Amino acid sequence: MTGGSKPGELPTPLPRAEAGGGRRAGKEAREGSLRRGASVLRLLATAGRRGMALTDLARATGLPNSSMHRLLAQLQAERLAMRIEDTRHYVIGPLAYELGLAAAQQFDVRAQLRPTLERLAQDAEETSYLILRSGEEAVCLDLAEGPTPLRVVTLQVGSRRPLGWGAGGLAILSALPEDERRFILGRVTSRIERQWGFPAALVEASVAEAARTGVAVIRNRVNPGVTALGMPFLDSLGQVVGAVTLAAANARMGPERLSRLTELLTRGRQDIRKTLGAGQWLRLGD
Repeated sequence: MTGGSKPGELPTPLPRAEAGGGRRAGKEAREGSLRRGASVLRLLATAGRRGMALTDLARATGLPNSSMHRLLAQLQAERLAMRIEDTRHYVIGPLAYELGLAAAQQFDVRAQLRPTLERLAQDAEETSYLILRSGEEAVCLDLAEGPTPLRVVTLQVGSRRPLGWGAGGLAILSALPEDERRFILGRVTSRIERQWGFPAALVEASVAEAARTGVAVIRNRVNPGVTALGMPFLDSLGQVVGAVTLAAANARMGPERLSRLTELLTRGRQDIRKTLGAGQWLRLGD
């Protein structure tokens, strides 16, 4: 009998400390499950469309395969994860996408990154651009003009180009995992060659060079007389989400100045990463 009760007597209540310990154990178990679920979702988000096998997820989290199987079943039941039948890999689920859309209404990326973009334009004395990835395209989300009287504006807000064409799209593509990069190159090079007459081999060479140096530089490619350079940035999950770029007239883009602007882009990318990682959410009602 619980608490040493005799036949016919009600069980003696647990001591307060023991009952409290049970509540704490239950709370710790729930928090542990939440942490494990969040860890799996982060892994799936990083894996992208390829997904991850159950055994790889178990190995990455340190969980037994049986525990990972139960956890994935729970995530699938809540539409936070899905299984690809052909490969038996798991990918992020539709509810995660829907939650992301809801969160985007509270986190204005353009407003949050505007100070960094303006500071970059002032320091570089050139036009700076904020480029975000949208599938196989790069979209200009914002731009800031520098104080120079000779202003070069090569993009408008909302402009879209295939990854691998402009400096921003080239920077984004060069930073993607090798298999994803090759997949996208196979889809966009024919479009670039058809619309702009730029050979696929040169696009691939440009991507390889940008991947090697960490910065994409193009001259007279998209706009005659203009040199542009771009650098990719990542979110807190390590995913490539966009690029920050600068553009100026060729006459202003000698080797020393290119080196200086590369330093400024590096600093701007670091500032963007800190802003995105800090979770500076806009409070509702502000």
